[in-house]
Amino acid sequence: MNIETKNNDLILENVSDFNLTHIFDCGQCFRFNQNDDGTYTGVAKGKALTISQTHDTVILYDTSEEDFKNIWYDFFDFDRDYKKIKDTLSSDPIMADAIKFGSGIRILNQDLWEAIISFIISSSNNIPRIKGIVERLCQNFGKKIEYMGKTYYSFPTLDELQGVTADDLSVIRAGFRDKYIIDAIDKFSRGILSVDYINSLSTAEAKNALMSIKGVGNKVSDCILLFGMNRANSFPVDVWIKRIMEFCYFNNEEQSVKTICDFANSKFGTLGGYAQQYLFFYARENKIGTE
Repeated sequence: MNIETKNNDLILENVSDFNLTHIFDCGQCFRFNQNDDGTYTGVAKGKALTISQTHDTVILYDTSEEDFKNIWYDFFDFDRDYKKIKDTLSSDPIMADAIKFGSGIRILNQDLWEAIISFIISSSNNIPRIKGIVERLCQNFGKKIEYMGKTYYSFPTLDELQGVTADDLSVIRAGFRDKYIIDAIDKFSRGILSVDYINSLSTAEAKNALMSIKGVGNKVSDCILLFGMNRANSFPVDVWIKRIMEFCYFNNEEQSVKTICDFANSKFGTLGGYAQQYLFFYARENKIGTE
């Protein structure tokens, strides 16, 4: 990958295994949206970014090389060899088809606190509504960010959310999820849980710790592990994953979530999270298993 700065924009050339649509439309991130001109704009790590792609050239607009090195290089997981991951998973013909369809997917390295609250909000919800709730949370409790002549908002920190009540949260229109958000804030505020503590645990231990938060069950905890901690041995099972796994690996026969998770762990091992993302995008875009 070659890096060039031009008119305050950062131009990345010869970028491989990278597709903005695949990355931002695979259900892992709720703060980036596509603009009318095909670019994407969003906020992560307290910074706003507009990004575009033409073939293997990626442009990060009004961005310094320092921010790229300190924030965006890690956020977009540029240090990982996705070709090796895809080659390994493609030994399975079903995975090979899914990978061809979503070949540019990367698992973003998102902030753990943001992932916890965002995926609590995702419970029994659809992506457009999740994005709306998360954005209202940021607008009402986050900090203003001025970027390219527009105002954006950072994801609120624990300190910024401490002491909020159900009445305070009513503006984000999260419904029954308010009490789950408040429970997470309470547990982190009182030191029962902390980001450093959760990060120090094994995947199984971290999962149990996350599930001590009200409203965090099997699927939500696995999403937090994968998207907020990069624990790629996690395999979140939602309705799309359940359908495609049953359709492709169980002769279209209904299976329990545990059976599917155990199968995925055995088949994909430490690459389960990557397999999940390729399968999710492939299943949802092609409506596999819905007939």
